[in-house]
Amino acid sequence: MGTAPAAYEERPAPTAAAAWSPCLWVRQAPAAGTVTVVPDACTDLLWRAGRLEVAGPDTAPRTVALKAGEVIAGVRLRPGAARVLLGPVPATEIRDTQPDLADLWHRTALADRAAAETDPWRVAALLADALTKRAHAPDPVALAVAAALDRPRPPRIPDLAWDLGFSERQLRRRVEQAAGYGPKTLEQILRFHRAMAAAGEDPDWARVAAEAGYADQAHLSRQVRRWSGRPPTG
Repeated sequence: MGTAPAAYEERPAPTAAAAWSPCLWVRQAPAAGTVTVVPDACTDLLWRAGRLEVAGPDTAPRTVALKAGEVIAGVRLRPGAARVLLGPVPATEIRDTQPDLADLWHRTALADRAAAETDPWRVAALLADALTKRAHAPDPVALAVAAALDRPRPPRIPDLAWDLGFSERQLRRRVEQAAGYGPKTLEQILRFHRAMAAAGEDPDWARVAAEAGYADQAHLSRQVRRWSGRPPTG
């Protein structure tokens, strides 16, 4: 089985979901194959093969097999916003897993409604609408931490905790529950994604490293290998 030429597309989340969701997305696989999913600090609710699944925050790249013609639709939750989907369940409980939504929501007709749709974008919108109507709001502290850490020169964790009125231990626990990682790991994953987004087709890796906040190009290379399993050129 080779690498699938899977088409992936994102669209902005509906206005009502924009505070906790950056996008809706659809992936279509014209041929059977595999795709590599890398950590992004997000949690997703997705519809795949007649099932609603929750993609928890990953700590390593993983390979996903796709069938020919398979279509997957989803809604992505921002780093720190997992509570919208999980409610009281800590994000650490689904880290590195992809459970069925039924394991987390005991009773829901959402799967039946998704199955009745033929347009994957309507399915993605349906998932976003279902989350919007839930009573669970994102943790504003976790969202604030994620935003503060998603910078080339983020604040030190002790300083950030002080500014937000928490001890470092309290802040770490709160971020772990809402994002699935502690603040330091969250910072590293966010920086990795900024670097990859800035790389482009023919990157100057020294420039990318400096602008993303790495100590040097070697530091970037080590972190890219850690989170993607590949060197920067891959």
